Amino acid sequence: MARPKTITDERLLAAAAHVIGVRGPGFTVAEVAARAGVAVGTVAGRFGSKSGLLQALTRQESAALVERMRAAAVGLAPLEGLRAGLVAWFMPGMTDPTTTGNHLAQLGADLIDPELRALLAELYEATFGAVLELVRAVPLPRGPAPERAARVLTGLVYGVSMDWSIRPRGELVARLAEDVDAVLDAWKGK
Repeated sequence: MARPKTITDERLLAAAAHVIGVRGPGFTVAEVAARAGVAVGTVAGRFGSKSGLLQALTRQESAALVERMRAAAVGLAPLEGLRAGLVAWFMPGMTDPTTTGNHLAQLGADLIDPELRALLAELYEATFGAVLELVRAVPLPRGPAPERAARVLTGLVYGVSMDWSIRPRGELVARLAEDVDAVLDAWKGK
């Protein structure tokens, strides 16, 4: 008879996200296990490998990202909802340049692995889809077509996180909000 799971996947994935934030792509499954308070075999048995752990983490973040963006926009006027959705893109806890840089460094390492690269493409499509959904609700008199606007804004979010992790000035969310406002103001004709 199999023993019941007492350690959830969410707990292990939260430990992995934390360790990646601290160590970047050099993290080990042993560090994740230590953070979660479990044996290495528990993590390996659940995910099979470091790549399997990263795949699960990417899948989880894809779903969480879309929900964060949609939830941030609920009850707001369309333009404010778009702005709030874009700002909500960042994973909770991405407020430190070193942590953000370590997550981005892991992203760079993930691009080497074909399976992780494919999952990152799905993550990007999920982001793009959520942004497009929000953009379609906003009248932008001088803005491009919704698909192009969503592509520009999605690129802006990714670019700001990279730039801020290298040159941190102020808070990440404030920086993103300023840059989003600059683009949206131009598209509104201000």
